[in-house]
Amino acid sequence: MTRPVRARIDLSALTSNLSRARRAAPDSRVMAVIKADGYGHGMVPVAGALEAADAFAVASLEEGVLLREAGVDKPLLLLEGVFAVEELVAAASHQFELVVHRPAQLEWIQALDRGVKLTVWLKVNTGMNRLGFAPHEALAVWDQLAAMPQVVEQHWMSHFSCADDPPHPANSGQEVIFQNLCAQREAPRSLANSAALLTRPSSHLEWVRPGIMLYGASPMVAGQASPIELSPVMTFSSELIATHSCCKGDAIGYGQAWTCPEDMRVGIVAAGYGDGYPRHAPSSTPVLVNGKTVPLIGRVSMDMLCVDLRTQPDTSAGDPVVLWGEGLPVETVAEAAGTISYELLCGVTSRVPRVYASGDAD
Repeated sequence: MTRPVRARIDLSALTSNLSRARRAAPDSRVMAVIKADGYGHGMVPVAGALEAADAFAVASLEEGVLLREAGVDKPLLLLEGVFAVEELVAAASHQFELVVHRPAQLEWIQALDRGVKLTVWLKVNTGMNRLGFAPHEALAVWDQLAAMPQVVEQHWMSHFSCADDPPHPANSGQEVIFQNLCAQREAPRSLANSAALLTRPSSHLEWVRPGIMLYGASPMVAGQASPIELSPVMTFSSELIATHSCCKGDAIGYGQAWTCPEDMRVGIVAAGYGDGYPRHAPSSTPVLVNGKTVPLIGRVSMDMLCVDLRTQPDTSAGDPVVLWGEGLPVETVAEAAGTISYELLCGVTSRVPRVYASGDAD
């Protein structure tokens, strides 16, 4: 028998969540964001399940090449563009579309053979202050790109900093800056991420870029549910591999960080931070054993964690455990651990087998 920890990936849930994104933004094309190995779900299988998307977005040339080698022929956008002039020829040969966000990238494009043809997305920094040209620079950069024979098509792009908090005033401010700028050079535009797709219809424009919502996690700030129902895609699960009867005063795990308040049963789960479960998750973080919630106790180890079984006296080794997913939203675990669902999903390690299935999501 192999170690029981698994990440079950429900491909039909991915397809369902994409359909929900389309219904929420019916007049926009959908660019599905599948970077970071499909947010930890496996980029190639994710791309197959999201075949109905109009395009895909990834973070690097290497991610794009992996998809092309797997037979994915949809438009592919490199969200950070290229990192060196040498990458441009490869990007062009694979027909990747490129984000342009800094002056060096302009120079690299201009130095290319005139026979190379590129589609570019000009990134504007409307307030995120991460990537992009300042609004007062953007029109000049646009015109510079338009004059390059290597550039055959241009698009506009920016990124919200606070879309997960819909009332935040930065959202309206960024949208106004972006819309006013784009009005001066008409071309396809993309601004909305998952949160904006669900809460700011005015930001949908020609292209929306759903990411985390496709994987069934709420894109909203901690404590806020998604405005629409989403189907969890990953169920991170394992089993109890031992149970113990402990006495009042017995200490659990490394550092003896948790002490039994009474005589009680403790369960040992075959999963730990070596699998991607957050080491900093505190005692009381919810875990499902036999479909019922029990609290995590003590420190998370590399390969194991411990749970309080006082409410489940009939459990035994081999009983199923869900760490997040079906019945236990990943954002609930993330909030308990003081992090975000993105980090948990992307952090499931390579030693955890991904098991692909099609469930009953609709």
